[in-house]
Amino acid sequence: MLDRLTRPRGRRLAQLAAAAAALALLLWWQLPLGGGGAPSGRVVLSTGVPTGVYAKYGSMLRDDLRRDLPEVRVRLLPSQGSVDNLQRLADGRASFAIATADAVAAYTGEGRPGAERLRACARLYDDYMQLVVPQGSKVRSARDLKGLRVGVGEDRSGVQLITRRLLAAADLDFATDIKAARVGIDKMTGMLRRGELDAFFWSGGLPTNAVQDLADVFPVRLVQLGDLAEALHDQGDRTRYYRAAVMPADAYPKVRPGRPVKTIAVANLLVTTDRMDARLTESVTRTVIRSRDHIGEVVHAAQKVDLRTAVFTDPLELHEGAARYYRSVKP
Repeated sequence: MLDRLTRPRGRRLAQLAAAAAALALLLWWQLPLGGGGAPSGRVVLSTGVPTGVYAKYGSMLRDDLRRDLPEVRVRLLPSQGSVDNLQRLADGRASFAIATADAVAAYTGEGRPGAERLRACARLYDDYMQLVVPQGSKVRSARDLKGLRVGVGEDRSGVQLITRRLLAAADLDFATDIKAARVGIDKMTGMLRRGELDAFFWSGGLPTNAVQDLADVFPVRLVQLGDLAEALHDQGDRTRYYRAAVMPADAYPKVRPGRPVKTIAVANLLVTTDRMDARLTESVTRTVIRSRDHIGEVVHAAQKVDLRTAVFTDPLELHEGAARYYRSVKP
């Protein structure tokens, strides 16, 4: 009799114990890594040239990080672009950086020192390749640039990486067929306006303030690059990160108004290394996603940051802290 009475109670106790264990595991899973307390310390975020989207996005993200992580000191570090940023991560000069997926693939594919330590936090927004010329220019395609003075981006920039590949797709030799000006967007707009350049390439989010500001004072036109998409992809696996895209007519109201422009786009990633503390990385990733609407009011490209696509960070695997954040918000 006693055995029959205690058996159901034993089962209930076992069920309660199992439920308590499951709840404890769930609560542990949602706690930040590395124990309790808010993350603290120093973070260096490597961005880009002063008038580019990287710099503006980085500035606003720094402000939001200071709000969300008051014990973390955040410093911005201007750079020449994606490749420069990746080198800084690899050698420890930067904690986080923004870089295009194609630049990451090239950097890791070449086996650069420290490349194996790179990890991703989030896919951010797409960069659009922009070929800018004076409004009266006869250039209608990149193929028309032969013999001209062309801004191609700084030597350690993602702009120059894509430019080299686009010129190859247009059957132009970077070294001999154009007169390359290896400068960034902070210098190219002024050089075009002064007649020191015939054209320049830029890879950035839409709109890029430097291009928009140029159009306010100097008549310019965007040249389509859509005719190079097939030849670009024919270059092999390294170009799989590029997609055919269209810059909408309202991206630059004063540049070729009312007409969309076919071009090439590539994703930007927020990158760190496996040395970065997982709890801090989780917190940074959370701020990146939460700040989309706030930053997007000023940096329109940031409106494309999306929780549903942020985890697609090919060619890098997610940092364990970033992965932990995405698991915590998975429905």
